[in-house]
Amino acid sequence: MKKLALLFVMILSGVLFVHAQTTAYKVYAIKFAGSALPFSAADWAKGAPQTDSIKFNFMVWLIKGNGRNILVDAGFLNDIDDAKEFKVIDYIRPDSALSMLGLRAGDVTDIILSHPHWDHIDGVRLFSNARVWIQKDDFNYFVGAAWQKGEGSGGFNKRDVRMMVDLNLAGKVTLVDGDNKEVIPGIKVFTGSRHTFNSEYVLVNTGNNKVILASDNIWIYYSLDHMVPASDGGTLDPAGYVKAMQRMKAMVGNVKYIIPGHDAQVFSKFPAVAAGVVEIK
Repeated sequence: MKKLALLFVMILSGVLFVHAQTTAYKVYAIKFAGSALPFSAADWAKGAPQTDSIKFNFMVWLIKGNGRNILVDAGFLNDIDDAKEFKVIDYIRPDSALSMLGLRAGDVTDIILSHPHWDHIDGVRLFSNARVWIQKDDFNYFVGAAWQKGEGSGGFNKRDVRMMVDLNLAGKVTLVDGDNKEVIPGIKVFTGSRHTFNSEYVLVNTGNNKVILASDNIWIYYSLDHMVPASDGGTLDPAGYVKAMQRMKAMVGNVKYIIPGHDAQVFSKFPAVAAGVVEIK
């Protein structure tokens, strides 16, 4: 009887330990730049009104807990030529933006890349201690087929290709093979919207709720509110983009915990903890 009691205590302790290890995350959205261009909702969501203006932000997301500081996407350095087309304003280098939460670049343990467009991947070079996670099919297309005649390298930057190849050679890249994969305890990635060849979004278990960091798998809230795909060029699969949003809604208890990639409204929907930083709770 004593042995059974001891076994029960050991099993219960193990369950509680695993639970503690997978539900302790806090999630933050961090703005590091804006755009001076007068965007409308129609620029980012198919069928949206031209009269609805959109404040466009560049942001990264921090998942903090269990001894890790995990970035979802890494932003960009402002010397990259692509930034000029967006008339970037209020720029803070992503590693400096993290200092608002008391973190240094070297404190970042992991970077989960939703996709390899310049504004999400270029800043990886700032975080030398981080392991980088990216979908295998997205990586292979980004460093290979995208640059072949007739393929699509729009939004990709050659210096980022070279950086990722070097990181892979250094053993710092993990290629995630497919949908519904737990990459870190309590953190899963999902595919389906095809913003790029095989973009991914991130589901985080915080203990109190589940948060989805959609990144550009949902550009702005209008798409989520009206269940319409990104505007032309925003997805390789408009129907898949909508199905991905439907799936996201089924995963979370409250739709407010689905966070789009560039909508400034994120910073008015959640409590501010520092300048340009909100906690998703």
